[in-house]
Amino acid sequence: MEKTVIDPGNGVKPSEPGASVAEKGKAKRSRRGKGKRGGKNRSASALPQLLVADSRQEPPPPGGIEPGAEPRKRKRRRRSGGQGAQKTPPGIAAEAQKPDLSARPEQQPSSKRKTRNRKRPHRDPQGRPLVPSHAPRPAAKQNGQGANGAAVVVEPAGFAHSRHGAGREAFEPSSDMYAALDLGTNNCRLLIAQPTRPGQFRVVDAFSRIVRLGEGLVSTGRLSDDAMDRAVEALKVCAAKLAGRPIRRMRLIATEACRAAANGEEFLARVTRETGLDLEIISRETEARLAVSGCSSLVGREARSVVLFDIGGGSSEIAVIRLNENRSNRLANHITHWTSLPVGVVTLSERHGGRDVTPAIFEAMVTEVEGLLDAFHCPPLSDQSTLDDFHLIGTSGTVTTLAGVHLDLPRYDRRKVDGLWLSDAEVTAMQTKLLAWDFAGRAANACIGPDRADLVLAGCAILEAIRRRWPARRMRVADRGLREGLLTDMMADDGAWRRNKIRRAQTQGKTERKG
Repeated sequence: MEKTVIDPGNGVKPSEPGASVAEKGKAKRSRRGKGKRGGKNRSASALPQLLVADSRQEPPPPGGIEPGAEPRKRKRRRRSGGQGAQKTPPGIAAEAQKPDLSARPEQQPSSKRKTRNRKRPHRDPQGRPLVPSHAPRPAAKQNGQGANGAAVVVEPAGFAHSRHGAGREAFEPSSDMYAALDLGTNNCRLLIAQPTRPGQFRVVDAFSRIVRLGEGLVSTGRLSDDAMDRAVEALKVCAAKLAGRPIRRMRLIATEACRAAANGEEFLARVTRETGLDLEIISRETEARLAVSGCSSLVGREARSVVLFDIGGGSSEIAVIRLNENRSNRLANHITHWTSLPVGVVTLSERHGGRDVTPAIFEAMVTEVEGLLDAFHCPPLSDQSTLDDFHLIGTSGTVTTLAGVHLDLPRYDRRKVDGLWLSDAEVTAMQTKLLAWDFAGRAANACIGPDRADLVLAGCAILEAIRRRWPARRMRVADRGLREGLLTDMMADDGAWRRNKIRRAQTQGKTERKG
C-alpha cells in the first residue's frame, strides 16, 4: 500500500518508489500546471512552512485530492479579495459598503478622500491656513508703488523682516488695525498695519501713487486744478481701503505742498467733502520727528551719532541724532538738532530744469542747497568722516533709486533695497553714472522710470550737499518714512504692544491649563 502526503502545490505526491507510472505522470503534470498558473514552483526550502500551514486544514477525503484543485481555489480567493470564501448577510452588506470615516485618508476610497480635501481650508507654503475671503487679508507681495513709482513689497519699520518687523505669527483678523496716510508733494501713500511683537507690526494693506500735488507750486504759489484732481482720485482709493477695515485708530497727514500753497486749506476741505477723509497739515518739526521714528530700527546698536535726512518733493528734513548708553526706545527722543529745507526734488527741478541736466546745472543745484544748509546752526560732530560709529541714513526716492541702480535690479525690489549699506565711493559712482545718462536713458532704467526721470538728479544734488556738510564713510538706505513713524507712534501711545503681550500671556495660560 502506497503512502501519500499532501503537497500544497501539487496535490497527491507518491512517496514510494513503487508508485504507478500513471500516478507519477499525474503528479508531474500537476507540477507543470502549477508552474504555468503561479509563475514559479515553490522552492524546497519553503516546503516545510507550507506543510505546517496546511496542517490546519481538514484532512483530505479518502482517495486523496484531485491534483490542482486546491491551488485554483486559493487563486480565485486571491482575485476576489477573499470575499468568495464567506458570504455577507444581506442586512450587513449595505453597511459594509459604506466607507470607514475613522480610517486615515489613504485608507479611504479615493472619491471620499477628494471630497474631504476640498473641504479643508487652503494653506500657504508654510502650512499656515490662509485668511478666508471675508476676513482682512495680509499685504500682497506686490502692493502699490515705491518712491520710484514701481510696484514694491510693502512691509514696515521694526516689523517681521528687518524693515518693519513684520511678524511671522499667524494673522489675526480680530486684532487692532492702525492706518497712516501721507499726502506729500509728489506721492500719496497709505499703510494699514497690525501690531505684533513690541516695536513691530505687520502690514495688512498698502497703497502708493505718484500724484505730483506740488506741480507748478513754485511759480504760482497755488495747487493746480489738475494736481488736485489727481490727488483726490488717489485719496478716493485710500478711503475705500479704509472703509473695508476695522480701523482702531488712524492719522492722515499732509506735508509741504499743502503747507506752502495759498489754497492748501481749501483743497483739504474739498478732500473731506469728496472722500470723507479729514487730513491735517503737520509742521516741519513733526515731519522730521516722524521720519526718525519710522527709521529707528535701521540705527545699529554700535552707532553713537547719526544724521538722518528725508528728501521730499517740496521740502527736505534733516535730523542730527546723538546716542548714549541710556538709549530710549523712541529714537526721536535723541534728536539734538533738526532743520527743514524749503526745497525738494519737485521744487528744485522746476527751478533748474530736470530733463537736460549738465554738470554745471547740477553744481548750481548743489550750491543752492549748500546755501540753505549754511543757515542751519548745528555744532559739528567730532571728525565723523573717520569714525565707524557715525553714519548717514537716507529715506527718500532718491536714495532708494541710487540703491536700485547700484544693485542693477531688473525691477525695483524693496526687500533688497531697504537697509542696504552704501559706501561713500559707491554713492559718488552712482551719482556720476546718473549724471552721464540723458533723460531717455534715465527713463529706461527699471528703478527710475519716466515718472522720476526728471526728478532724480535734483534729489542727487540735495544728497550731495548733505554729504559735503556731513562726510561719512557709509550711508544706509531706508525705503520707509512718515507712514511707519505714524504707525509706530500711534501703537506706542495706544499701548497696543502691551495689550498684545497680555493677550499672548492669557492664551498661553489657557493652553497650559488645558494641557
